Amino acid sequence: MTEETADGGSGLGERERALLAVERRSWPGPGAKERAVRERLGLSPTRYYQLLNALLDDPRALAHDPVTVNRLRRVREEKQRRREA
Repeated sequence: MTEETADGGSGLGERERALLAVERRSWPGPGAKERAVRERLGLSPTRYYQLLNALLDDPRALAHDPVTVNRLRRVREEKQRRREA
């Protein structure tokens, strides 16, 4: 089975889909998401956010989960605007 058919045709790998799945969830409190990132994905929070930020610019991610990607893009753009102000 190819990667494309395994994920419904979006072309994203398992790790990319897992990153988006983490962002789709709501988290109960401070540190819960970072703990899940370490335990489930085996990534430091810094590396997780680096990968996630790059993924937001990938058209395959937008095709796979447009609601999550567009929400995260809006959040990122707002943070950039605040930094520039």
